[in-house]
Amino acid sequence: MSLPPLVAPGPALTAAEVERYSRHLLLPQVGVLGQRRLRAARVCVVGAGGLGAPVLLYLAAAGVGRIGIVDFDDVEVTNLQRQILHGQADVGRAKVDSARDAVLAIDPALDVVVHPVRLTPATVDAVLGGYDLVIDGTDNFPTRYLVNDACVRLGIPEVWGSVFRFDAQVAVFWGRPPAASAIAPVQLRDLFPAAPPAGSVPSCAEGGVLGALCGQVGSVMATEAVKLILGVGEPLLGRVLVLDALASRWSEVPLRGDPGREWPTDGRTDDVAAMSDDVTPADDVAPADAALPAISARELAALLAAPDGFALIDVREPAERDIVAIPGARSVPLGGILDGSALAGLPRDRPLVLHCKSGVRSAQAGLALRAAGFGDVSHLAGGVLAWVDDVDPSLARY
Repeated sequence: MSLPPLVAPGPALTAAEVERYSRHLLLPQVGVLGQRRLRAARVCVVGAGGLGAPVLLYLAAAGVGRIGIVDFDDVEVTNLQRQILHGQADVGRAKVDSARDAVLAIDPALDVVVHPVRLTPATVDAVLGGYDLVIDGTDNFPTRYLVNDACVRLGIPEVWGSVFRFDAQVAVFWGRPPAASAIAPVQLRDLFPAAPPAGSVPSCAEGGVLGALCGQVGSVMATEAVKLILGVGEPLLGRVLVLDALASRWSEVPLRGDPGREWPTDGRTDDVAAMSDDVTPADDVAPADAALPAISARELAALLAAPDGFALIDVREPAERDIVAIPGARSVPLGGILDGSALAGLPRDRPLVLHCKSGVRSAQAGLALRAAGFGDVSHLAGGVLAWVDDVDPSLARY
């Protein structure tokens, strides 16, 4: 069903705006009144990455008057394969600054508000509270739940998208719609009731993502945002759009909200808070655990001078090893350690040193091996990234 327009019309369009948006004005579903709504709209995009990039560009081109950009990261060369807001010259810059420049290059008259912050339960409501609509283009579960819970508390609709490898999902959530409306509440927790344990689901940094897929999905998300602002068409409320890019097939999954689900009243009282206030992608920071010793990259290099005394185990996926590998490491992916299928092939008569990309998965694997009775287990602090930085800078980072 169509919803009422989310935003009241703004001031009359200028002659220059009529010319700029003439192709919109020709659409009966948009017209002059609709374009005035877009000009008055305030939309916050969380994440200026793979999904946020096309969303921001199309919102700017559509004439959304105020665009908020939330991101705490800097542009890296690995981003350029899919994050089309940023170019080679932006590497090392704050993503919010690069994104703001790209948006203003489309239309200097837009009001762009940057939020160079890491969202936490203590800050998320204040950042999102001044907007009519939130678009979540983030790539980690803690932030997705944090943002959606805040939108439910604040009564703000949210456009949500997710991509991994060749697969994607898009939906619209409105967990606390206006009381006078006929909208059935639905939120992220109706689709995924709880966040998975940290490290249990691979990130795009571990499994990869097709760059062009981000463009497809981001365009759908931007379209859903425009539909909500204008009150036209049938939004993806109560439906999840699923894309299998390899099969070139879209499908749809119905989603019904739980009428008994309580509103999240405080971001510090649920499982998001348990992930800590410093919400971070799972592969960025290893958990502290005194029971599992860690060695530095330089210490590992010294050990490799006499490799017969230990076994070096790479718990990453094979495709990651094709990018960069530490000489002498044996491939035993994390999944085989966690499900026990790889344990029989691991030596118990000598020390094991585990490594992954940054230290998270190797710590997880090490604790699992300890629980399975392996006595002498340690892991490489900082993973292969530390090896590249401290031992062999000629190797590639990813």
